[in-house]
Amino acid sequence: EEEPIQPKLSKNQLKKQRRLEAWEVGRDDRKAKRKEKIQAKKERKREAIRADPSLKLEHQSRRDVKGSKIPITVIFDCDFEDLMFDNELKSLGLQITRCYSDNKKAPFQMHLAVSSFGGKMKERFDGILAKQYLGWKGFQFLSEDFVQVAEMSKEWMKGDKGGTLGGALSTTTQTDDDDGEGEIVYLSSESDTILERLKPNSTYIIGGLVDKNRHKGICHRRANSRNIKTAKLPIGEFLQMKSRQVLVTNHVLDIMLKWVEYGDWGRAFMEVLPERKGAVLRSKSEEADAAEEGDRSVLET
Repeated sequence: EEEPIQPKLSKNQLKKQRRLEAWEVGRDDRKAKRKEKIQAKKERKREAIRADPSLKLEHQSRRDVKGSKIPITVIFDCDFEDLMFDNELKSLGLQITRCYSDNKKAPFQMHLAVSSFGGKMKERFDGILAKQYLGWKGFQFLSEDFVQVAEMSKEWMKGDKGGTLGGALSTTTQTDDDDGEGEIVYLSSESDTILERLKPNSTYIIGGLVDKNRHKGICHRRANSRNIKTAKLPIGEFLQMKSRQVLVTNHVLDIMLKWVEYGDWGRAFMEVLPERKGAVLRSKSEEADAAEEGDRSVLET
Protein backbone atom coordinates (compact mmCIF):
# COMPACT_ATOMS: atom_id res chain seq x y z
CA GLU A 1 0.00 0.00 0.00
CA GLU A 2 1.39 3.37 -0.99
CA GLU A 3 2.04 5.91 1.75
CA PRO A 4 -0.11 9.07 1.54
CA ILE A 5 1.65 11.98 -0.12
CA GLN A 6 2.49 14.68 2.42
CA PRO A 7 1.51 18.24 1.42
CA LYS A 8 4.49 20.28 0.26
CA LEU A 9 5.39 23.14 2.58
CA SER A 10 5.83 26.63 1.21
CA LYS A 11 9.05 28.60 1.81
CA ASN A 12 7.36 30.64 4.55
CA GLN A 13 6.03 27.50 6.23
CA LEU A 14 9.50 25.93 6.11
CA LYS A 15 11.02 29.05 7.68
CA LYS A 16 8.42 29.01 10.47
CA GLN A 17 9.01 25.32 11.07
CA ARG A 18 12.78 25.82 11.32
CA ARG A 19 12.36 28.78 13.68
CA LEU A 20 10.07 26.69 15.87
CA GLU A 21 12.56 23.81 15.91
CA ALA A 22 15.39 26.20 16.80
CA TRP A 23 13.25 27.71 19.54
CA GLU A 24 12.56 24.30 21.06
CA VAL A 25 16.25 23.34 20.93
CA GLY A 26 17.21 26.49 22.82
CA ARG A 27 14.54 26.16 25.53
CA ASP A 28 16.90 24.81 28.25
CA ASP A 29 19.54 27.41 27.43
CA ARG A 30 17.02 30.25 27.75
CA LYS A 31 15.79 28.85 31.05
CA ALA A 32 19.36 28.76 32.42
CA LYS A 33 19.99 32.35 31.30
CA ARG A 34 16.78 33.56 32.96
CA LYS A 35 17.84 31.86 36.17
CA GLU A 36 21.26 33.56 36.01
CA LYS A 37 19.62 36.98 35.49
CA ILE A 38 17.31 36.45 38.49
CA GLN A 39 20.24 35.42 40.70
CA ALA A 40 22.28 38.43 39.53
CA LYS A 41 19.38 40.77 40.28
CA LYS A 42 18.98 39.32 43.78
CA GLU A 43 22.69 39.73 44.43
CA ARG A 44 22.63 43.38 43.30
CA LYS A 45 19.70 44.00 45.64
CA ARG A 46 21.56 42.38 48.57
CA GLU A 47 24.63 44.52 47.87
CA ALA A 48 22.50 47.68 47.73
CA ILE A 49 20.87 46.83 51.08
CA ARG A 50 24.29 46.17 52.65
CA ALA A 51 25.39 49.60 51.49
CA ASP A 52 22.16 51.28 52.67
CA PRO A 53 20.12 49.25 55.24
CA SER A 54 17.17 51.67 54.93
CA LEU A 55 16.42 50.17 51.50
CA LYS A 56 15.38 46.95 53.22
CA LEU A 57 12.59 48.69 55.11
CA GLU A 58 11.48 50.50 51.95
CA HIS A 59 11.36 47.25 49.99
CA GLN A 60 9.48 45.51 52.83
CA SER A 61 6.84 48.26 53.00
CA ARG A 62 6.19 48.05 49.24
CA ARG A 63 5.88 44.28 49.42
CA ASP A 64 3.42 44.47 52.31
CA VAL A 65 1.01 46.71 50.40
CA LYS A 66 -1.88 44.53 49.25
CA GLY A 67 -4.79 45.43 47.06
CA SER A 68 -8.33 45.21 48.37
CA LYS A 69 -11.01 43.10 46.74
CA ILE A 70 -14.03 44.89 45.28
CA PRO A 71 -17.45 43.39 44.37
CA ILE A 72 -16.99 43.45 40.60
CA THR A 73 -16.43 40.43 38.36
CA VAL A 74 -14.87 40.35 34.90
CA ILE A 75 -15.47 37.24 32.80
CA PHE A 76 -13.39 36.39 29.73
CA ASP A 77 -15.67 34.57 27.31
CA CYS A 78 -13.34 32.05 25.66
CA ASP A 79 -15.81 30.21 23.47
CA PHE A 80 -14.29 31.36 20.17
CA GLU A 81 -11.58 28.74 19.71
CA ASP A 82 -12.91 27.60 16.33
CA LEU A 83 -12.53 31.15 14.97
CA MET A 84 -8.84 31.56 15.81
CA PHE A 85 -5.54 30.32 14.44
CA ASP A 86 -3.03 28.67 16.78
CA ASN A 87 -0.89 31.81 17.06
CA GLU A 88 -4.00 33.81 17.99
CA LEU A 89 -4.92 31.28 20.67
CA LYS A 90 -1.39 31.61 22.04
CA SER A 91 -1.75 35.40 22.05
CA LEU A 92 -5.04 35.15 23.93
CA GLY A 93 -3.39 32.92 26.53
CA LEU A 94 -0.68 35.52 27.06
CA GLN A 95 -3.31 38.25 27.40
CA ILE A 96 -5.21 36.22 30.02
CA THR A 97 -1.96 35.75 31.95
CA ARG A 98 -1.31 39.51 31.80
CA CYS A 99 -4.84 40.14 33.10
CA TYR A 100 -4.08 38.07 36.19
CA SER A 101 -0.83 39.97 36.75
CA ASP A 102 -2.41 43.42 36.30
CA ASN A 103 -5.29 42.58 38.63
CA LYS A 104 -2.95 41.17 41.27
CA LYS A 105 -0.91 44.41 41.32
CA ALA A 106 -3.92 46.75 41.28
CA PRO A 107 -4.90 48.61 44.48
CA PHE A 108 -8.52 47.57 43.88
CA GLN A 109 -8.78 44.01 42.61
CA MET A 110 -11.70 42.44 40.78
CA HIS A 111 -12.95 38.87 40.71
CA LEU A 112 -11.80 37.27 37.44
CA ALA A 113 -13.07 34.21 35.61
CA VAL A 114 -12.68 32.41 32.29
CA SER A 115 -15.84 30.85 30.88
CA SER A 116 -15.96 27.99 28.33
CA PHE A 117 -12.51 26.91 29.48
CA GLY A 118 -11.41 23.84 27.57
CA GLY A 119 -10.00 22.65 24.27
CA LYS A 120 -6.63 23.95 23.08
CA MET A 121 -6.53 26.74 25.67
CA LYS A 122 -6.81 24.25 28.53
CA GLU A 123 -4.23 22.03 26.85
CA ARG A 124 -1.82 24.97 26.72
CA PHE A 125 -2.47 26.08 30.32
CA ASP A 126 -2.12 22.50 31.56
CA GLY A 127 0.91 21.64 29.42
CA ILE A 128 3.31 24.42 28.43
CA LEU A 129 2.18 26.66 31.31
CA ALA A 130 2.39 23.74 33.76
CA LYS A 131 -1.03 24.32 35.41
CA GLN A 132 0.22 27.49 37.11
CA TYR A 133 -3.26 28.97 36.77
CA LEU A 134 -4.54 26.56 39.44
CA GLY A 135 -2.72 28.69 42.00
CA TRP A 136 -4.05 32.03 40.79
CA LYS A 137 -6.05 33.56 43.64
CA GLY A 138 -9.24 35.35 42.70
CA PHE A 139 -9.25 33.87 39.19
CA GLN A 140 -11.55 30.96 38.31
CA PHE A 141 -11.37 28.80 35.19
CA LEU A 142 -14.75 27.25 34.42
CA SER A 143 -16.13 25.08 31.62
CA GLU A 144 -19.60 26.67 31.82
CA ASP A 145 -20.58 29.38 29.33
CA PHE A 146 -20.56 33.11 30.09
CA VAL A 147 -24.25 33.27 31.10
CA GLN A 148 -23.88 30.49 33.64
CA VAL A 149 -20.64 31.91 35.04
CA ALA A 150 -22.26 35.36 35.30
CA GLU A 151 -24.99 33.84 37.48
CA MET A 152 -22.35 32.10 39.59
CA SER A 153 -20.49 35.39 40.07
CA LYS A 154 -23.45 36.84 41.98
CA GLU A 155 -22.76 34.35 44.75
CA TRP A 156 -19.01 34.86 45.07
CA MET A 157 -19.45 38.66 45.24
CA LYS A 158 -21.62 38.26 48.36
CA GLY A 159 -20.36 38.36 51.94
CA ASP A 160 -16.94 39.23 53.31
CA LYS A 161 -15.05 37.41 50.53
CA GLY A 162 -16.94 39.38 47.92
CA GLY A 163 -14.99 42.51 48.74
CA THR A 164 -15.83 46.04 49.84
CA LEU A 165 -16.48 49.28 47.98
CA GLY A 166 -13.30 51.20 47.26
CA GLY A 167 -11.87 53.77 44.88
CA ALA A 168 -14.38 55.22 42.42
CA LEU A 169 -16.98 52.65 43.50
CA SER A 170 -17.29 54.33 46.90
CA THR A 171 -17.45 57.88 45.52
CA THR A 172 -19.75 57.65 42.49
CA THR A 173 -23.27 59.00 42.94
CA GLN A 174 -26.06 56.46 43.21
CA THR A 175 -28.93 56.77 40.71
CA ASP A 176 -32.54 55.61 40.73
CA ASP A 177 -31.73 52.46 38.77
CA ASP A 178 -29.19 51.29 41.35
CA ASP A 179 -30.94 48.61 43.39
CA GLY A 180 -27.82 47.05 44.92
CA GLU A 181 -28.14 43.92 42.81
CA GLY A 182 -25.73 45.06 40.14
CA GLU A 183 -25.97 44.12 36.45
CA ILE A 184 -24.51 41.80 33.82
CA VAL A 185 -22.98 43.59 30.83
CA TYR A 186 -21.19 42.24 27.75
CA LEU A 187 -18.69 44.83 26.46
CA SER A 188 -19.22 45.44 22.75
CA SER A 189 -18.28 48.27 20.41
CA GLU A 190 -21.55 47.81 18.49
CA SER A 191 -23.65 48.62 21.55
CA ASP A 192 -25.77 51.78 21.62
CA THR A 193 -25.09 52.12 25.36
CA ILE A 194 -21.99 53.88 26.67
CA LEU A 195 -20.47 52.51 29.87
CA GLU A 196 -20.38 55.66 31.98
CA ARG A 197 -19.20 53.95 35.16
CA LEU A 198 -18.74 50.55 36.74
CA LYS A 199 -21.35 49.50 39.28
CA PRO A 200 -20.87 47.44 42.48
CA ASN A 201 -22.00 43.80 42.45
CA SER A 202 -21.88 43.80 38.65
CA THR A 203 -20.35 41.40 36.15
CA TYR A 204 -18.68 42.58 32.94
CA ILE A 205 -17.93 40.17 30.10
CA ILE A 206 -15.04 40.60 27.68
CA GLY A 207 -14.96 38.51 24.52
CA GLY A 208 -11.81 36.38 24.45
CA LEU A 209 -11.28 36.71 20.72
CA VAL A 210 -8.05 37.54 18.88
CA ASP A 211 -9.01 37.64 15.21
CA LYS A 212 -7.63 40.85 13.63
CA ASN A 213 -11.24 42.02 13.28
CA ARG A 214 -12.22 39.18 10.91
CA HIS A 215 -15.42 38.49 12.86
CA LYS A 216 -16.66 41.99 13.56
CA GLY A 217 -19.78 42.18 15.70
CA ILE A 218 -19.78 38.57 16.85
CA CYS A 219 -19.60 39.45 20.55
CA HIS A 220 -22.53 41.84 20.23
CA ARG A 221 -24.66 39.26 18.42
CA ARG A 222 -23.68 36.62 20.98
CA ALA A 223 -24.83 38.83 23.87
CA ASN A 224 -28.10 39.74 22.13
CA SER A 225 -28.88 36.09 21.42
CA ARG A 226 -28.68 35.40 25.17
CA ASN A 227 -30.57 38.57 26.19
CA ILE A 228 -27.53 40.02 27.93
CA LYS A 229 -27.19 43.81 28.15
CA THR A 230 -24.32 45.35 26.16
CA ALA A 231 -22.25 48.51 26.54
CA LYS A 232 -19.09 50.06 25.10
CA LEU A 233 -16.22 51.88 26.76
CA PRO A 234 -16.45 55.69 26.32
CA ILE A 235 -13.36 55.87 24.13
CA GLY A 236 -14.72 58.41 21.65
CA GLU A 237 -15.98 60.71 24.39
CA PHE A 238 -12.56 61.09 25.96
CA LEU A 239 -10.01 60.44 23.22
CA GLN A 240 -9.14 61.56 19.72
CA MET A 241 -7.85 58.55 17.80
CA LYS A 242 -5.89 58.55 14.55
CA SER A 243 -7.81 55.56 13.25
CA ARG A 244 -10.15 52.81 14.36
CA GLN A 245 -8.46 51.00 17.20
CA VAL A 246 -8.61 47.43 18.45
CA LEU A 247 -8.04 46.93 22.18
CA VAL A 248 -6.57 43.66 23.37
CA THR A 249 -8.19 41.84 26.26
CA ASN A 250 -5.71 42.87 28.95
CA HIS A 251 -5.93 46.55 27.93
CA VAL A 252 -9.70 46.49 28.43
CA LEU A 253 -9.33 45.03 31.92
CA ASP A 254 -6.51 47.40 32.84
CA ILE A 255 -8.57 50.42 31.75
CA MET A 256 -11.37 49.24 34.05
CA LEU A 257 -8.93 48.75 36.93
CA LYS A 258 -7.53 52.25 36.39
CA TRP A 259 -11.02 53.75 36.33
CA VAL A 260 -11.76 52.23 39.73
CA GLU A 261 -8.46 53.66 41.00
CA TYR A 262 -8.88 57.19 39.59
CA GLY A 263 -12.57 57.61 38.76
CA ASP A 264 -11.42 59.20 35.48
CA TRP A 265 -11.84 57.44 32.12
CA GLY A 266 -9.53 59.86 30.31
CA ARG A 267 -6.65 59.23 32.70
CA ALA A 268 -7.31 55.49 32.60
CA PHE A 269 -7.18 55.41 28.78
CA MET A 270 -4.00 57.48 28.58
CA GLU A 271 -2.14 55.38 31.16
CA VAL A 272 -3.04 52.06 29.54
CA LEU A 273 -3.03 52.62 25.78
CA PRO A 274 0.41 52.30 24.11
CA GLU A 275 1.86 55.47 22.57
CA ARG A 276 1.71 53.90 19.10
CA LYS A 277 -2.09 54.12 19.29
CA GLY A 278 -1.77 57.90 18.93
CA ALA A 279 -4.49 58.64 21.49
CA VAL A 280 -4.96 62.28 22.56
CA LEU A 281 -7.31 63.54 25.28
CA ARG A 282 -10.19 65.65 24.03
CA SER A 283 -10.83 69.12 25.41
CA LYS A 284 -14.01 69.67 27.41
CA SER A 285 -15.78 71.20 24.40
CA GLU A 286 -14.74 68.29 22.21
CA GLU A 287 -16.03 65.85 24.85
CA ALA A 288 -19.43 67.53 24.69
CA ASP A 289 -19.47 67.34 20.88
CA ALA A 290 -18.50 63.67 20.98
CA ALA A 291 -21.29 62.92 23.44
CA GLU A 292 -23.81 64.46 21.05
CA GLU A 293 -22.50 62.65 17.99
CA GLY A 294 -22.15 59.29 19.73
CA ASP A 295 -19.11 57.16 20.24
CA ARG A 296 -17.77 55.99 16.86
CA SER A 297 -14.68 54.24 18.27
CA VAL A 298 -14.30 50.47 18.18
CA LEU A 299 -13.71 47.93 20.95
CA GLU A 300 -13.05 44.40 19.74
CA THR A 301 -11.54 41.75 22.00
